[in-house]
Amino acid sequence: MRAMRSKRLGKAPEARAARLSRVEMTEVVLPGDTNPYGSAFGGRLMQWMDIAGAVAAHRHARGNVVTASVDDVHFVAPVRLGDIVVLRASVNRAWGSSMEVGVKIVAENPDARYTTRHTSTAYLTFVAIDARGHPRRVPAVVAKSADEKRRFAKAEGRRVRRLRLRRERLARLERA
Repeated sequence: MRAMRSKRLGKAPEARAARLSRVEMTEVVLPGDTNPYGSAFGGRLMQWMDIAGAVAAHRHARGNVVTASVDDVHFVAPVRLGDIVVLRASVNRAWGSSMEVGVKIVAENPDARYTTRHTSTAYLTFVAIDARGHPRRVPAVVAKSADEKRRFAKAEGRRVRRLRLRRERLARLERA
């Protein structure tokens, strides 16, 4: 199966440095982004994470990508009305046609001299597609800095877990 898929995807493009996929995106939390308690909706934060992640994946793949999965979403601190949200994303690792992108959100409070706090983290998987919507091969990731190497190594463990959970879900569906 893997050999067939590899053949179908074609030759791998030249590997690319992880830093080339980096994205920094900024949003301001407005009233329409918040719940009655003045905190940003988790869904809105996830929407912004998906956009930042897609841009990073697109940069790495040098073409169109689609979101395949979102996992390990952690909301560690609230984001408040009026906060400036900074999203940082980059491709951690790539396999065949898929890529794991890490996204971190830091909120800045302009009323408190722009103090910052880490509020959310997520890992998203994107698949590169061609003009017909079929998966296409992406470059391998070259991790150079210590942080990039750490993220590269940890991505493999998350991928193994994602694939195991996927197999388990499919097996449950077949039994149902």
